[in-house]
Amino acid sequence: MSVSAAELTAKKCTACEGGTPPLAADQVAAHLAAVPGWALSDDGKLIRRKYKFTDFASAMAFLNRVADLAEAEDHHPDLHLTGYRHAAVELSTHAIGGLSANDFIVAAKIDALG
Repeated sequence: MSVSAAELTAKKCTACEGGTPPLAADQVAAHLAAVPGWALSDDGKLIRRKYKFTDFASAMAFLNRVADLAEAEDHHPDLHLTGYRHAAVELSTHAIGGLSANDFIVAAKIDALG
């Protein structure tokens, strides 16, 4: 089961209920292959990507674009800014305690922001 970034960016996030199971390990692997640069956490419950910018304003502009995207998708990542120009984005579906397709949809759309 292979997934492409184009397939992910064409989708819209859908609400996950508490009874929805997280993606299985093979599903996570297939989705992760579509979003290079994103890394799976050791516990397998979130994906993370780090970014380095030239200055504070560029880092904040990126995080603001991510925030706008998250609002539009109604799927909100954890955003981190450290050292004034280092950003990280973490995605997980808190309602199900793991990863859903929504996390990979948002990751692919973040990648498409450029």
